[in-house]
Amino acid sequence: MIEYIQFPENLTSLGNSGFSEPDSQRLFHGRGHAYDGLSHVNVDWFSPIIFITLYQAVDPSWLNQQVELLRENIHECKSIQVQHRYIKFSPIEVLWGDDLQQAVAVENDLRYQLTLGKSQNLGLFFDMANGRKWVKENAHGKNILNLFSYTCAFSVAALSGGATQVVNIDMSKSSLSKGRDNHKLNEQDLTKVKFEGVDIFKSYSRLKKYGPYQMLICDPPSFQKGSVNIERDYKKIIKRLPELMSDNADVLLCLNSPDLDEQFLLDEVARECPECQFQYKVENPKVFKEAEQGKGLKVLYFKYKPS
Repeated sequence: MIEYIQFPENLTSLGNSGFSEPDSQRLFHGRGHAYDGLSHVNVDWFSPIIFITLYQAVDPSWLNQQVELLRENIHECKSIQVQHRYIKFSPIEVLWGDDLQQAVAVENDLRYQLTLGKSQNLGLFFDMANGRKWVKENAHGKNILNLFSYTCAFSVAALSGGATQVVNIDMSKSSLSKGRDNHKLNEQDLTKVKFEGVDIFKSYSRLKKYGPYQMLICDPPSFQKGSVNIERDYKKIIKRLPELMSDNADVLLCLNSPDLDEQFLLDEVARECPECQFQYKVENPKVFKEAEQGKGLKVLYFKYKPS
C-alpha cells in the first residue's frame, strides 16, 4: 500500500502564507521517479485549485486520503481536481470543492490563463519557471525570437523584462490566440508582439523578416506527429542561427525528451553552429527531482559569437 505523499516544505508554507494568491507551482513531482511507488503522481497548485495528475489508476481510498491531507495544509484551496492521464482524452474529475474550469496561474508577478478540461495540457509548464525568470531578467532592450511559443509564456516574461519586441512562432494558431490573451491579461503592449502561425522548418524567410535577434528561445516538443521529431530536427534549427542572430546574442535552447540528455544538445550545437559558446545550464526548480540525471527538462544558455 502506497503511503501518504511526502510533500516538500513549501506545502506547509503555502498553507500558512496568509496570501490569497501565492505563486503557482508544482507541489509534488512523482514523475521524476525519485519517490518509490509514486512515479505516476504529480500535484500542482494554482490558486485556488489543487490539481492532481495521475498517469495510472489508484485506489480511491488512497486518493481520498491525499485530498484530506491537502485540504488540511492549504487553507486557500477551494477545489481539488484530478486529471486521469491514463484514460483517453485525459478527463478531469472534481474530488472536492467547487467545479472550477478556468484559473489563472501567478508566477513572478505575471499571470497566465489556464483552461481545465479542454486539452491534456493546462497552458503552462511549471518546470520551466526558472527559464521564464531568466528570460525576464535578461530581455531588456532586446528583439527576441520565441520558437515553439505555445501560449507565449516566454513572451509575457520577456515583455515584462523590457524586451523591445517578441516574435512568437507556433504552428497552432489556437495556442497563439491564448498567448495573445495572456499578454492582454498582463496589460502588455501588443504592438511589441508578433504572432506567426507557421511551420518554422518551411518559413525561415518569415522568421528573418523581423530580425536580427538579440535573443532566441527554442522550446520544442520532443515529438509531434507529422511536424517535429526533435532528435532529427533540432540540428535544422541550430544550423540556421547565423542567419537569424546578432553578434553576441543570447541563445536559450531547451530539451524536454527523457531519452536525450544535455550532451545531445551540446553535441548538436558544436557540430552545427560552433559560433554558439555554451555558458551554463539554467537549473530546474528544486521540486522537480529526478532519480536519473538527464531525464527531466534541460535548459542550456549559449552566446552567439561569430569569429
